[in-house]
Amino acid sequence: MNLRLDGKTALVTGSTAGIGYAIAEGLAAQGARVIVNGRTQARVDDAIRNIKATQSNAQLVGAVADLGTAAGADLLVKAHPNVDVLVNNVGVFAPKPFEEIPDADWLRFFEVNVMLGVRLARAYLPQMRKANWGRIIFISSESGVQIPVEMIHYGVTKTAQIALARGIAESVAGTGITVNSVLPGPTKSEGIETFVAELAKNAGISEADFEKQFFATMRPTSLLKRFATPEEVANMVVYVCSPAASATNGAALRVDGGVIRAIL
Repeated sequence: MNLRLDGKTALVTGSTAGIGYAIAEGLAAQGARVIVNGRTQARVDDAIRNIKATQSNAQLVGAVADLGTAAGADLLVKAHPNVDVLVNNVGVFAPKPFEEIPDADWLRFFEVNVMLGVRLARAYLPQMRKANWGRIIFISSESGVQIPVEMIHYGVTKTAQIALARGIAESVAGTGITVNSVLPGPTKSEGIETFVAELAKNAGISEADFEKQFFATMRPTSLLKRFATPEEVANMVVYVCSPAASATNGAALRVDGGVIRAIL
């Protein structure tokens, strides 16, 4: 399927690994010019090299910026002031009992998971309005619907992303701009692989056995019964970024492997 992304410039934050990398690779494969973002030059260079190894005609530009601060977001926007597609993928997570989560952690999670998307959407919306076309996608999580008891602060920020995406979509009603959130379920991204390896080691079991145990006890409603791959999530995101998805707007799109039991 030709998603008609030729000539479009897409910024994917946090795109040197995991879901962000898979989205960048998928957009490049569809002809988009992709801005690959990471915190270090080495990570960005590696990602660009790896994408070009599979997509020889990929149009890629590196953008080194730590987006955990307002200054980092400003630096990125100044370096790349014009984008047609914004994928807010950067995020942080960490399991911690609710009583042990200090204010500093709450504020850091909101700064990265919520405020970064606010800043970038606010910066790029005016040009999208002028062109009467644009795509903004927030990579939220099924945890925004079913708040995980092991990391409540993460789940709350993901709920906020869903609300933010809907609110911005309402603000551009009747235009050629769409704003959506995508809700992955447990996905085998770089951070999750490290997380799983560490917990499996602590439990004295293999990673495969830990995965089975995880879905039996912590995500028992999963229909997939395994971690999704970053590419499985990216397929949905790339479609939503395209002109073909013009009627998909203000939606919370689930790629959760069936973890959420609600029909709607």
